[in-house]
Amino acid sequence: MKRMVGGGVLPAKASYGGLLRGFLGGVLSIVFLGLLQPMVGAPLLMAPFGASCVLLFAASSSPLAQPRNVIGGHLLSAGVGLLMLHGFGSSLLSMAIAVGLAIVLMQWFRMVHPPAGGNPLVVLLAPTVPPLGWDFLLFPVLFGAVGLVLIAALVNNVGPRHAWPVYWRGGR
Repeated sequence: MKRMVGGGVLPAKASYGGLLRGFLGGVLSIVFLGLLQPMVGAPLLMAPFGASCVLLFAASSSPLAQPRNVIGGHLLSAGVGLLMLHGFGSSLLSMAIAVGLAIVLMQWFRMVHPPAGGNPLVVLLAPTVPPLGWDFLLFPVLFGAVGLVLIAALVNNVGPRHAWPVYWRGGR
């Protein structure tokens, strides 16, 4: 039980510049994807992208907020959701296995992005007939994740003290 008490200190408060960066990054990202939807003729917004914005603009130096993790994590986990949906249908068990498998694959490929853990549930809970197809990986997943990374690259590099991303593909 002692290990569950914790003993660390809270992180420092965000600076006013950091607060502004978080606000503008989140707003610009969602507006950007929302405005592109009619142009590409496909949905680009999904709930996990809101959570991705939190990491991209409030914890941008975290390994979890790097382009490889954002794009790869979303693709892997959405792919797992689609495999489960088309292979086993939507059930509590398939949702649970899909989330667990998505976590394992993101860890294995070093692309952990926690918001992407919601993608299998997005896929398996989608009330569409027929069910979501493989084009879901392109729109909204890939296109949306790349859009978030592009906005993050712009917003997170404003000012002389900021440099993002920390890495694109990483080392070994």
